Amino acid sequence: MRIGLNGGGPSLGRTIADAQRAESEGFAAYSMAGDSTSTLALIGAQTESIELLTAVVPIFGIHPAVIAGQARVAHEASGGRFTLGIGLSHAVMVEGRMGYSFERPAARMREYLRVLMPLLQGEAVEVSGEFYSYSGEARGTSEAGAVPCGIAALAPVMLRLAGELAGGTVLWMANAPAIEGYIKPRVERAAANAGADAPQIIASLPIALTDDVAAAREEADRQFAMYGTLPSYRAILDHGGAANPGDAALLGNEAELDAELDRLEAAGVTLFNGAIFRAEQGGPARTREYLAERARRRNG
Repeated sequence: MRIGLNGGGPSLGRTIADAQRAESEGFAAYSMAGDSTSTLALIGAQTESIELLTAVVPIFGIHPAVIAGQARVAHEASGGRFTLGIGLSHAVMVEGRMGYSFERPAARMREYLRVLMPLLQGEAVEVSGEFYSYSGEARGTSEAGAVPCGIAALAPVMLRLAGELAGGTVLWMANAPAIEGYIKPRVERAAANAGADAPQIIASLPIALTDDVAAAREEADRQFAMYGTLPSYRAILDHGGAANPGDAALLGNEAELDAELDRLEAAGVTLFNGAIFRAEQGGPARTREYLAERARRRNG
């Protein structure tokens, strides 16, 4: 299991600098939330080896042909180090803020992938669908080859799509028990049934190096409270036996965090991107130093 970092900063310049620092520290990957494809393309042009990942771009409001073109540019700008992560978002966001219907989300994602995946591979597409249609060649440059793609998949149908049509899944709030007992068997079975390559299981969880686990868990519960209320995350927390988001967080001293990361690796995670959060004074810097050292050992 390779070790990466969830990143981002208050400005474009500071974000690029943070990614460059992550590369120099030995992290295998740098992921950013939301529609960060353009930012990661700029980062890709100013780094040399670190993998780049959107985690994840919500598909509502972005046609698959548009995002495919953006992803192909980011992939070439980075010399083939870019992975596109996409997801559905949530009904409260899509309907409440954007005004789109959230009906039949899995059917929408399946059709999205029918357009997106061939374009990411540089192939022409002829799709006339209920939600999306496209006729034509892939847009954007193609010298770096096919763009890898993973989808945020927590429900059974979405996990089938992740293994069958995409290259795997990009997870948030899924702990080792949820991945081992629920996610991994479904996504791997779907890939095998489709004759696809072994799927990537990319996971991210809050992480903090601390000697006061109880206080850190309380702080994680406070900072990540919303994920205990959104239906898809509530379900995946339940699959992992986590009553609250803080129960899914990786917390403790170096030995305890090593054990938690080992559990994720044993559960089937191929890439872990740490979401460092502030649990105590000076904690993020210490956590990053720990995670970078672990990354150098594992990624080396």
